[in-house]
Amino acid sequence: MERNPNTLRGEAALFVRGERLMLRPTFSALVAAEEELGPLFALVERAAAGGLKLAEMVALFWHCRFDWPDTVTREHVGEAVASQGLAAVTPALKAILGQILSGRA
Repeated sequence: MERNPNTLRGEAALFVRGERLMLRPTFSALVAAEEELGPLFALVERAAAGGLKLAEMVALFWHCRFDWPDTVTREHVGEAVASQGLAAVTPALKAILGQILSGRA
């Protein structure tokens, strides 16, 4: 069953392999992303300056995945981002970066 992202939880959606999948920036997801990518505030600053790398975006999405099928791999996420283009995935990125900066209300 497809569901809409719950913006109060900071969720966003990403289309991967024809499925609308949820991204949820939980504390544990963000800690895992930070372990791989370095300080999250620096990540946000790079994104704001237009310096966020494609691999960093994919890593952030990967760590924030929520309730995804086991068949979806990180490589599939990268392929989805590349095939859809940055404009299509920017809303999901913006939602996650916004949660990093502001947290939940």
